[in-house]
Amino acid sequence: MASIELLITGFLIILLAASLISIKSKLPYTLALVFIGIALVFLSNSSLPGSIGGSLSQIRDYTLTLGSSQGGELFVGLVVPPLVFDAMIHIKSSDLKSVLRASFVLSTVGVVVATVVVGVLLWLVVGLTIPVSFLFAAVVSPTDTATVLEVFKRIKVPSKLSALLETEASFNDATGIMIFTIVLTSISTSTLPLFKSAISFGLIFGGGVAVGLGVAFVAELITSLMSDRLSETILTITVVYGSYAAAAGLGFSGLIAVSVAGLYFGNYTINTTIRPSNREALRIFWEFAAFLGNSIAFLFIGMRTDLVRLAQSAELIVAAYLTVLAARAATVYPILTFFDKVSKSIDQHFPLKWRNVAMLGGMRGALSIALSATIVSSSVISTANANTISDMVLGVAFTSIILQGGLLSSYAKGKFPEEVTTKQEEISVRLAAVSSDIDALQKMKSDGKVSEGEFLSELERDRDSLAEILDELERTIGPTSLLKVRATQLYDSISSSLTSSASKSQKNERDAKKSSAYNSNENGEEKKS
Repeated sequence: MASIELLITGFLIILLAASLISIKSKLPYTLALVFIGIALVFLSNSSLPGSIGGSLSQIRDYTLTLGSSQGGELFVGLVVPPLVFDAMIHIKSSDLKSVLRASFVLSTVGVVVATVVVGVLLWLVVGLTIPVSFLFAAVVSPTDTATVLEVFKRIKVPSKLSALLETEASFNDATGIMIFTIVLTSISTSTLPLFKSAISFGLIFGGGVAVGLGVAFVAELITSLMSDRLSETILTITVVYGSYAAAAGLGFSGLIAVSVAGLYFGNYTINTTIRPSNREALRIFWEFAAFLGNSIAFLFIGMRTDLVRLAQSAELIVAAYLTVLAARAATVYPILTFFDKVSKSIDQHFPLKWRNVAMLGGMRGALSIALSATIVSSSVISTANANTISDMVLGVAFTSIILQGGLLSSYAKGKFPEEVTTKQEEISVRLAAVSSDIDALQKMKSDGKVSEGEFLSELERDRDSLAEILDELERTIGPTSLLKVRATQLYDSISSSLTSSASKSQKNERDAKKSSAYNSNENGEEKKS
């Protein structure tokens, strides 16, 4: 039995190895994790010496626990919420407003249509039984949250398009639960409780929204009483897992509660009640939390991937994957084309290349694999059929990540040459944010709200941020004179401010020492007299 310290060290070494492989081979980090997971399963089954083999076996066992019927709930409740929250706090309200209707229809009507299309094709064309066909369809039709959020962090597409697919992936949780419940109930009772399930869906979705808003608003009130960044970070952790637990405990959608809380925090709380100097620390923390969550999710996929079993079921997996693609096309193109035609605002148009990205971006992954384990514990179909569904889900997820991830990245690079412009706009926004922070800091200093030491410390951080921006300009954008001049001027002004502040601080110290020496001398003379 390996110690917990050794297990954590092993996990961190795996993440470091994936990063190095990704850098050297230009392979996406998540795919590197998938392949490492496959290799680890092979190595853990071989005869490696003592503690190394034991550690690998335990890492495999702990990771594969996520694939059990109870582990599915653990994965959804522990790993996915940070991914959703991190994505939602970066979505601007203006972007969300322009894509909200389309995103809602994709995550509700789209999931229903996709389930029907996949189920019918597998039943009538492939020849599977109705229970197997529609249970597989129910599990795999919602797009996977972890996979979609990771991909759209990595590729460069317009922020509104990214918001569309990220909110769809976060919102379709409630629809997936409703459809899965309908199919399971229909198989066990031979009835189709549509009316009851529609009411249940409204409660699951609407209740999740209400809980998310309520928790986020209360947290904002508490945040207004805080100024310490560690306390604010702990509060956001409480918001994420508290909103999920509260919604799930009441029978609502926990992921929708987290999504709404993240949107509220990103558009209101962070910009109003959290100090500018603490905002970046908060974002960095959740970026790191999402990174760990993604790492666990994709390592889980790799460790669940049995290449021998996939090869034995290759024909069935290919057929299932093609039906999933057909279902995605049957939802994305009609729905987004409809909104593109009826929209009167140019901000709400969905051109063909956006629809193509949405088509490729509808991937399946760790969430579908974890949820497929609940079919075994439901006892409505045989173990053999449950294993067939599990193999199909795993094969579709693996194929989806390998094929669609690469195609999506290549397509986005070719179809969105405005990436450089977007980068310039991003850097311009970052420069403006640093300038705003400096102005706010100077005002706080003049009002006596920060000490000289705090003022110098915050200026140091702003100078480091500007140094990073200057370095990024050199490495990625090239000669963009206007931005570079602005950044250089800001950098020089902060450096001179730091120098003058430091000189003033030193002068004050010298004056204090002189005053102290003078007082000592004066006291000595008084004692003599």
